[in-house]
Parts: sequence; C-alpha cells; structure tokens
Amino acid sequence: MSDQPDAPSPALVSLAEAYAVSTRYWSHAGTLVPCSASTLVGVLAALGVDASTPERVEVALAHRADDEWRRTLPPVVVQRVGETTQVAVHVAHGDPVRCVVELEDEAGTVVLGQADVFVEPRQVDGRTVGRATFDLPPDLPLGWHELVADGPSAQARATLVVVPHHLELPAGLADGRGWGLMAQLYSVRSRRSWGIGDLADLAELTDLFGRLGGDFVLVNPLHAAEPVAPMTPSPYLPTTRRFVNPVYVRVEDVPEAAYLSSADRALVEWAAEPAIALDTDPGAVDRDAAWIAKRTALEVVFAVPRSPSRQRAFASFVDQEGPGLGQFALWCALSERFGTGPWPAEARDPAGPLVSRLRAELAGRVEFYTWLQWVADAQLAHAQQVARRAGMALGVMHDLAVGVHPDGADVWALPEVLVRGATVGAPPDMYNQQGQDWSQPPWHPDALARAGYRPYRDMLRTVLRHAGALRIDHVIGLFRLWWIPTGHGADQGAYVRYDHDALVGILMLEAARAGAVVVGEDLGTVEPWVRDYLAERGILGTAVLWFEHEGDGPRPPEHWRRQQLATVTTHDLPPTAGYLAGEHVALRERLGLLTEPVALVRAKAAREREATLAALRARGLLGDDPSEREIVEALHRYVLATPAALVGVALADAVGERRAQNQPGTDQQYPNWKVPLADSSGQVVLIDDLATNARLQSLVAVLQEG
Repeated sequence: MSDQPDAPSPALVSLAEAYAVSTRYWSHAGTLVPCSASTLVGVLAALGVDASTPERVEVALAHRADDEWRRTLPPVVVQRVGETTQVAVHVAHGDPVRCVVELEDEAGTVVLGQADVFVEPRQVDGRTVGRATFDLPPDLPLGWHELVADGPSAQARATLVVVPHHLELPAGLADGRGWGLMAQLYSVRSRRSWGIGDLADLAELTDLFGRLGGDFVLVNPLHAAEPVAPMTPSPYLPTTRRFVNPVYVRVEDVPEAAYLSSADRALVEWAAEPAIALDTDPGAVDRDAAWIAKRTALEVVFAVPRSPSRQRAFASFVDQEGPGLGQFALWCALSERFGTGPWPAEARDPAGPLVSRLRAELAGRVEFYTWLQWVADAQLAHAQQVARRAGMALGVMHDLAVGVHPDGADVWALPEVLVRGATVGAPPDMYNQQGQDWSQPPWHPDALARAGYRPYRDMLRTVLRHAGALRIDHVIGLFRLWWIPTGHGADQGAYVRYDHDALVGILMLEAARAGAVVVGEDLGTVEPWVRDYLAERGILGTAVLWFEHEGDGPRPPEHWRRQQLATVTTHDLPPTAGYLAGEHVALRERLGLLTEPVALVRAKAAREREATLAALRARGLLGDDPSEREIVEALHRYVLATPAALVGVALADAVGERRAQNQPGTDQQYPNWKVPLADSSGQVVLIDDLATNARLQSLVAVLQEG
C-alpha cells in the first residue's frame, strides 16, 4: 500500500480500522482497491476524529484504545433472546459494583450475577480502572430495558435491548407462498384522486387484489417530502423517513370534512377541481400542483372544530409520537417561513433562541402539520384494515429508503446522530464508472449507539405501525455504507461498518411487535455471509429475474432461494414489456448514459432476451411466435416455479406499461418518479378500471394458478 500515491501510513490505517472504516474494498471487477490517505482523513473527520497530521493520528489512536475503559457501561447492549451475554462494567480498581436490569414498563428488576472473569486493570487518564463482568441471563423478555450499575465509583445507566433470534413468516405463508402487487402509489390514480395516487387509492388496491387472492401490496416509500414547492419527486430522498408525506391524504375522507359549512365546502371543491382534472392527464405527475390544492383544502378542514372524542384521539397520537413529531411539525412550519433555500444560520439550530421564538409564533402552523400526520396515520391504518379484511396475509408492505435529504427535517432535528461531513453513495461499478453520490448523510455509528438507537427505533415504530411487511432498501446499509467525504468524488470514498447485530436485531424486535415480515433488498454487491446472516435471522432477501444468471442464461427456478421476494422486474428497470423491447438500452442511449458502443449493448440485451426465451421454451412455458402478453405471463410462471416465499408482480406489468419509473444516473434528463400508470399505448389506467382490465385479469389468473 505504501507504493501508491497518497497512500495511508500504517498508523492511519490502524486508526481507520479502530473506527470501523475499511481501508480497502473489492471492486466490481474483483480487484482489491486501497483507499487513499486523503479519503481516510476525510471520513475520520466526518466521524469527529482529527487525523490531519501524524501527531494527531497517534493521539487519536491512544484515545480510541481507552474509550471503552472510560465508560462505566457500554452505551447500549443488544442481546438475542435465549442467549447469555456478558457485560463489562468499569469502575475504580478494587471498588465493588452492583448491576441490575430494570425491565421495560416497570415489569420488575433482575439482579445480575458477576462472572468469574479476571481482566488486568488499566491506567486511563491518570487513574487505575478495573473491569467487572456480569452475566445477562438468557430468559430476559423481549423489549427495551435499562442496565443500571451502582457502586462507589459507578453510577451509570445504559440501554439493553433483547431481540428475537429469528423472525417467523405468518402461519399462512410458513409452508406455502404468497403473491402480491408492487405499485408506485403516486402514479396509480382514480377518478377521485387529486392528481396523485393517495391512501384511499391504496385501500382500493388492497381490497381489489386481496379479493383476487393477493397477500400484499408493496408501495414506494411514503416518507415526507418538503411541505413547500418544489417537492423532491424521488420517494427515496425524503426529508424524514419517520413521518408520512401528507400529499397522500384523501381530503374528503377526513371525518371533519363531513361537517363543513356550504361556503367552506365550496372552497374545498374549488381547490379540488384543477387537481382532479390531472387524474387522466398522461403527462408527468405534478406533486406541487396536487399538494398546493390539497394543502388549501386541508387548511379549511383543519379549522372545523373537533368533537371531544376526536380531540382526545388527536392528543393521544401526539403523546404517543413524542417530541419527534413536534420537531418535524416545527421544521415544516419553518420551511414555510424560510423556503427550500439556505436558512439563516440561527434557524438551523433547533435549540437556538430564534427557533424557540418561532416555535411560539408559528404554533398554529405547527399544530396544522402535527394534525396532518394524525390524519395520514388514520388513513394508513384504514388501508391496512381493508387489506386484512380482503384476505391478505400481510397487507401493506412499506418501503424504507436508505437515507434522507441533506437539507431535510431529520438532519435539522437529529444533528447529533447524522453526519454532516460525508454523504452516502456507491463505489464505481460497470454501470456507474465514477461511482454514485446519493447526497444522503449517514448515521454516525458511535453517536447512534450513544443515543441508545432511539432515533432508529422511533423511525421503525412509526413506519411499521400499519404495516404487514417492510422492505428495506439497500439492506447492506445495515452492515456498511460507502461514505464520501465532503470535497471528494464518489469514487474516493470508503466503507464504514455498522454494528449490524444491533441494527438488524432492533429491526427484528420492532417488526415482531408489529407482526410484520421484513424483506431486505440485497441486490448488487453483497457478501455471501450477509445473505446467510439475514436468512438465519428470518429476513427475506430479494431476487429479480433479469439479475439472476447462471451460466449463459437465467438461473433455473429450483436454484433460487426460499427466503426471498422474487420478481420479474424492479422499479429501476423499465416494465417487462419495455425491457423485452430493449427500452432500457434505447433510453440510456437517448440520455447519453452508455459507456459502450450502442450496437454492443443492444447485442448483449438481445442475447439476454433470447437466452431467457429459450429457458422458457425449454420448460414448456412458451410456444412459438408468442405475443408480448404471453411472454410476460411466461416470465411470471418461471418465477412462480421458484421456491420463493413471496412473489411480486409490478402493476405496470399487469397493464402493459412500457415506461420506466426511474432511470438511475439521471436527474432532470428524465421524469423520474413522475410517470403516471398507463397501458402500452400511453393511455392512462385508473384504479376504477383495473377490475375489468383484460391484460391484468389474464396475469392474475397466472398468479392464482401458481
């Protein structure tokens, strides 16, 4: 490594590894690539570690070595139920110490026994520190508990999380298979939508497909975006992952809407008219127009007095969500005041005097945005209730984005646990030779642990509350993330490792409490041990037919995994009809994204298509001279022949849509996340007409047979 330009010194390498920063990585070509010294210094700086000179590196190394000895208790302990875990307690050498567990919800106290483990005392900051070791018994209940250490030199508390060992599938799926729909909710509209698919439309989808035998509806992340224009279209770049975008609220379904005066009802109807006219518009989904109309109408409904029982329910919701909801609502109100551009420096400090003053001044707007979350929560709950009544085994499967917008609510409200000096992305690969920078700030591993993982837990609880399943986008992010230091290119990053036992365990605990299945999107470069680990914990993986290769053709169905959600396509590819027609190549050519001659790329796509069709014919799934519809159905029969626990079908495939929802590597060049659902001719398809859509009925019949 020392022969490379800008090579890190051995001491810098040691410091990086001490902070779980990988100093090299395997490229997509299978070569081991060293990280430069400047990259490591930048990543360490983002972690709050000064490695700018050799002297500071040595000081930081010495400090890190003593970190755990400075703490009486570790910041958090995660234990699998049924296993014994040992906890190190640091006290002045020779002092006695007592350690207990205070169980969640004041359910009692468990006194811990001290293990006969001797560890040499250590000199730390001029004092002699000893270590006592305590055993956590295997019969502690699942939940969030408190570790308490008490002694002459030990007065400390820490979070103890007891998590499941394994997540089980629901009884109806344990030995069988479930299938469901995958939809980009904003794109799926009805004649009562306001230009964008909403939570009432989601309820309609769950009811329709539940009665057809489906077990889930997977939707795009419903996380909140900016409350003022322009609203970021990507559902994977939200302002917060915890709360819901109120653009999905159905105004007429808010109970207080029934009590509007005739004059106020007219105001709501006037606001609705231009937005509803967009439902059949084949052009790009206009979130800003939809939200301006809805916000105007919702402000009218908000002004209607609530009944005493409704007011109590609202107060209960606010109390349940705690300070996080208030902070988010305040951020929304401040966004109205300061817009989406740079805020004044004083406004960027949630604890500063300006924000304290504005909290009181904007109290009405804060309550409005708090109320919107309550309304959205109720409509989400209704969609899940409809799904279960319709017979779905899971119901709504939510999607959790990798991270958040760098100027969003979470970054503003949680500065102590989100990193400012780096963003998340991906190293160079065959499709993105310069790497990818997603602009999202990562969790700070140590700070998140010091916070007892509560911001992570609170986010999961809110997202899971009305979910039958949760898809985790880029699940490898629970193990490691590609950090790009400020001022560096996306190819000049490094992987930072996370405590995956803690992150995965907490995810499992909250999913178990919600009764939800977890699916991890594990496509791309994922080490085999990660997939094995997730399978051991009962977290399903994912498989997309076009990415599943074996030899020169698609992977035989019998070689696919059982524990996965298997699909033909994904939202980052054109729908299957478009893919078969080579739209993924044509689109990248039009946008100038190809890194190889177009003829070569087309030839590769043609070979892939022919190899796939040959595999279908070899299994008797396809005849000669098939139609596009027959090929799409045969591809789904191929996936249904796998042992996968869940099979997903894209709604776009079911109606013959050809256009991609998202083209990776683009921003303004393509209408990403704005394409309304349409058929092969470009005619808008509404939810109202799905039940009689011949192509959808034909594909559903295939799923019902499988």
